[in-house]
Amino acid sequence: MDALPESGSRQQPAPLSLPVLGGRPTSYRERVADALRAALIAGELRSGEVYSAPTLAARFGVSATPVREAMLDLAKEGLVDAVPNKGFRVTEVSDRQLDEYTQVRALIEIPTVVALATTADPVSLEALRPAAREIVAAAVAGDLIAYVEADTRFHLGLLALAGNAHLVEVVRGLRGRARLYGLTALSASGRLLASAEEHLELLDALLARDEQAVHEVMTRHLGHVRKLWASAGE
Repeated sequence: MDALPESGSRQQPAPLSLPVLGGRPTSYRERVADALRAALIAGELRSGEVYSAPTLAARFGVSATPVREAMLDLAKEGLVDAVPNKGFRVTEVSDRQLDEYTQVRALIEIPTVVALATTADPVSLEALRPAAREIVAAAVAGDLIAYVEADTRFHLGLLALAGNAHLVEVVRGLRGRARLYGLTALSASGRLLASAEEHLELLDALLARDEQAVHEVMTRHLGHVRKLWASAGE
């Protein structure tokens, strides 16, 4: 099957609408890959299904060549598998893998973000508020691609304030591998909004220089995300 799943009448964003994530300079091919990652994370591309480069190119309004090249990049990351003469199959992620990804993210992100409570420039933190508000607005509207894009921009932008580009890329990879299944059902039930609002709560705690509150919100947020994954099949 190589037709993209329908997602209502909402028009999906083209690759060029994507931001440069984590301060990383991107080529056109990389921007196409970012668009595909967003679709993977949001569940627009479904696990186990095969998608052809021409079909994906038509979906995102680009030519097939950069899509094929981007999918090969995603294959190296373990997000898809090449299927000869057919296209690319989205790899499935087990509960054990999701638990492992969450554990690694917690080990990296929680202490890094807590440290920002005392080191980050308030102006730089406040600059992330529009992205946090976009996350909430996307959750309310049920716009999953916009949610994923804003969420990625917020978290990688926040981690970038620590000044470690390698750390940002590691987390970026983990986020891509640990895709959020079931977001459509979760959005419809309203449970996604609680997770979205935690971004604003986190910013307020950082600006208040409250390390304990930052630790609590980050711990709850990552645990909340894992619960979203776990409930995807309910």
